Amino acid sequence: MLALSRKKGEAIVINNNIEITVLELKGDQVKIGISAPKEVPVYRKEVYLQIQKENEEAMNSDSLNALNEFFKK
Repeated sequence: MLALSRKKGEAIVINNNIEITVLELKGDQVKIGISAPKEVPVYRKEVYLQIQKENEEAMNSDSLNALNEFFKK
């Protein structure tokens, strides 16, 4: 993991097209802004993990098996 120190208004650039800027510092919270192309999904980690869990559950569900059986006929 790369750890960087940034002050309010400073930014980092990832892969030439994603910019992360420190917008505000308030107590122990940091507000950041993320500029990325539309085709690059940006999620909070807890949301991303929930999406991954739901996708995995859908892949393992009985309804998927039933659908596969339906198309085999």
